Amino acid sequence: MKQKNFIDQNNCIKICVGNKKDFEIDCDARLELPTTVREVNAVIENTVARIKFNTNSSIEVKSYFLNKNEKKLSKSDKYIILTEKEIQLIELFLKSKKPIPKANILSYVWNYSSDADTHTVETHIYRLRKKIFDKFMDQKFILNNQNGYYL
Repeated sequence: MKQKNFIDQNNCIKICVGNKKDFEIDCDARLELPTTVREVNAVIENTVARIKFNTNSSIEVKSYFLNKNEKKLSKSDKYIILTEKEIQLIELFLKSKKPIPKANILSYVWNYSSDADTHTVETHIYRLRKKIFDKFMDQKFILNNQNGYYL
């Protein structure tokens, strides 16, 4: 029997359906014939969930790779372990095209009032910068100016 490919353009999912010996191309999931509608539905749902999970947990940051599941920031064969707040900081900086003021960082990451008097942001950014510099010798990962912090 000839192999048939179904591609969902919205989620870029490729599911191969055929006999076991027909699976020669790369697919996100495979269904061996004969099958049931229930099995098809389960494969689609599982594949979409797996792709979304992998997409949301693996992020490219500058020349680094952020793996949110393992809480690692890596480059080449080196990596550092990050805290949850460090990951939240990096994600916040990634979402913004411009520098983020300290008050906004306090609000988004720590849910503090924007007028709270604390050195939480500076302390966390200092520690994150130090980790990155100690492992990767990169002093320009997190930058700042009079308007705030940015990548």
